[in-house]
Formats: sequence, structure tokens, C-alpha cells
Amino acid sequence: MPETEEVKSKRDATLERLRGKYPEEQFDDDEQLFGRINDDYDQYDKELAGYQEREGKFSDMFTSDPRSARLMMSWKDGDDPAIALIRLYGDDIKDAIDDPEKQEAIAEANKEYMERVAQEKQYEEEYSANLSESLNLLEKAQQERGLSDEQIDDAMAWLIGVAKDAMMGKFSPETIEMAIKAQNYDNDVAQAGEEGEVRGKNAKVTETLRKPSKGDGTAQLDGKNGGGRRKAPMPDMGAIDRYADGNLSIFERGGEKRTPIKR
Repeated sequence: MPETEEVKSKRDATLERLRGKYPEEQFDDDEQLFGRINDDYDQYDKELAGYQEREGKFSDMFTSDPRSARLMMSWKDGDDPAIALIRLYGDDIKDAIDDPEKQEAIAEANKEYMERVAQEKQYEEEYSANLSESLNLLEKAQQERGLSDEQIDDAMAWLIGVAKDAMMGKFSPETIEMAIKAQNYDNDVAQAGEEGEVRGKNAKVTETLRKPSKGDGTAQLDGKNGGGRRKAPMPDMGAIDRYADGNLSIFERGGEKRTPIKR
């Protein structure tokens, strides 16, 4: 008899999808679950509004000059944009370039183009250098900590997710909490070390107090081998000797001295 395939509930399917997208979150309670769903909806609405705005601008551009739409399509299909411009606009392009009244605007546009190309090249060089250094650091961390490739990939996926959210101005409560803990990490470690050192010293002091020093002149309580000068034994007066508070004899309570036994 063929096994019946287990059908996941909508809730379980949603949880599985969210945990795959946000591996750092567990979604153990409904507040966290619906909070993340609400955040995702806000993000989707924001992205959709951006798409609609850009689509509207393209629509206005194509409506104002239908040739611009054909230019974009030719460019998309792999045509040289300069050739496509000539094909669509003909001598209008050449006339615009040769127009004395437009020379200043054309020169400024060309300057902006050159600056943008130079800046993009600089960014690309910086990116390549930074990426190479970051990959070396990752490899070093993997070797020092004995991490698997999967663990490194998961860590990088989480970091990239945080970076993407940051570009959109979005920071999750978990990311904020982790940043705060990272800032306080050194202080917490130092404080824990100091507390451990103090506890260690206190333990040594307590142990020292429990062990009497030899020959320090201090007699041990209830002991037979107390240091210092030993008093001569007093005559035993029986029960009357202990008719007092604690271990004080009746004579000691009255401030009198007994005559030591002569041996």
C-alpha cells in the first residue's frame, strides 16, 4: 500500500519558508511570527511602490517619444546603442552635437560621464581589494575555529542579509540586539574576569583563616596543641566550676583567681 504523503499545514509551510529566509530567527511565538510577516509585507509594499514609480517614468518617456522605446528594445537585443541612436534619430543626433548653443551642455554631460566612469573604476578596484582581504580573513577564521564550509556559508549568508536590509534602511530587533551585545562584549569579559579574580582571592583568604598558623602565640579553641604559653591547671571544683555562662567558672565570673596546683 503506497505511503500517504504528509500534507503540511499552511502555518507549518509558512514557518518553514520564513526560517529558511531568516535562519537566525526561530519564530517560537506568534508575536515574533506575525511581526516578521508584517515587516515583510511593509518591505514588499515599499518595493512595489518603487517598481510602479519607475514603470510610470518609463511609460511617460516612451509616450513622449516612441523612438525611445525602440532604442531601449534595440539595446536590450544587443545592438550598439550609438548605432541604434543613428538608426532611430539619423542626422538629428549629428545636428545636436554640432549645434553651437548645445556645446556647453554637451561638454558638461561628457564631463559627468567621464567622472562616473572613473568613480565606477575606483569602486570596482576597492571592491576587488576588499573582497580578496575578506576571503583571506574567512579562510583564516575557518581554520582557527575548525568550521565547516557550510558554517562559513551560513555566516556569510546572514551577513549579506543584514547588509541588504541596511541598504533598505531596515534593521531587525535581533540584529540590533546582536550589535549591542557585541559592543558590550569586551566590557562583560573584563568584568567577569575581575569578579572571578576577586572570588579567587576571597576563597584564599577564607581558607587561610580556617588554618591557624603554627607558633603564632594564639591558642586553638578546644585544642590540646595551642601555641604560646600554657596556663597551669586549676583544681577541678566539679559541677560548681560550670555554674556559669558558657565555659566560665564561678571564680572567673567573680573576678577571683584560684591557686594553681603545685606538682
